Amino acid sequence: MNLVLRIATAVCLALSGFLHAQLYVGGYRVIPVIGPAFLLQAAGSMVVALLLPAGGPLLLRPAAAGLAAGALAGFALSRTSGLFGFAERGFQPAPQALLSVLAEVAVLVLVAFAWYRVRQARR
Repeated sequence: MNLVLRIATAVCLALSGFLHAQLYVGGYRVIPVIGPAFLLQAAGSMVVALLLPAGGPLLLRPAAAGLAAGALAGFALSRTSGLFGFAERGFQPAPQALLSVLAEVAVLVLVAFAWYRVRQARR
């Protein structure tokens, strides 16, 4: 079951990274601060997603959660107060925004479930 959780987490994280890379190439690269942040998010997500199924150190799960939480925080800020002068509305661009949010929430749920299972096994 542990391998299944790692693979599921990796797939969701890779999807988030792919979507951020797609948006970067599709025009976000020219937006100051936001463009490089999308590129870093994509690269970091892909690296962690590749290492997770291989059974890397336990530190990879918090790294996956941090990448997902950071992306969600950036999304929320860009839809409310703005982020480095960048703002968007709703789930635009479609469908990438919605798919990315769903993938990142799934990463957080999967990491939380894996953490819960580890805690239960130690009891």
